[in-house]
Amino acid sequence: MLTLTEHLPANPDAIVCCTLSLTAEERTRSRHRFETAEGQPLYLHLPRGTVLRHGDLLKSTEESLVRILAKPEPVFTVTAVTLLDLLRAAYHLGNRHVPLEVQAAYLRLAPDPVLKVMLEQLGLRVQAEIAPFQPEAGAYGHTHPAPAPSVQAHSHPGHSHPGHSHDH
Repeated sequence: MLTLTEHLPANPDAIVCCTLSLTAEERTRSRHRFETAEGQPLYLHLPRGTVLRHGDLLKSTEESLVRILAKPEPVFTVTAVTLLDLLRAAYHLGNRHVPLEVQAAYLRLAPDPVLKVMLEQLGLRVQAEIAPFQPEAGAYGHTHPAPAPSVQAHSHPGHSHPGHSHDH
């Protein structure tokens, strides 16, 4: 069984030993046993909080590469007549902390009959389908290095930065 321990960015030219199709929820697991479509067992042993995206690569302890694919799954795809209507829908869904894929022409979310009714009442078209789902990582979906111990508070006209520094 391959043990996958390193997360690498997508590289379409990378030579991989296999692919692993995962749902959006499965791509948030950092410690889990999966099987490829061909039945090859794989074990994820990644840093906690790792979120995999379609096309990402995972490296095994044996240096083999595995490509992650967004597995088609049940979703609602939301479209609108105007961009403003789509933005309003994103606002309302964001208020409910719904995992959401945001694209220029549509929003995509996991099926939820209550949200479907709400979106239709807002005048949007909600289509149930099977498609890859790539929700946004969110504002806190990334990490920053810890500040250096000697950090001083500083300010700029109009705003301040207590307790951390950065280049401008």
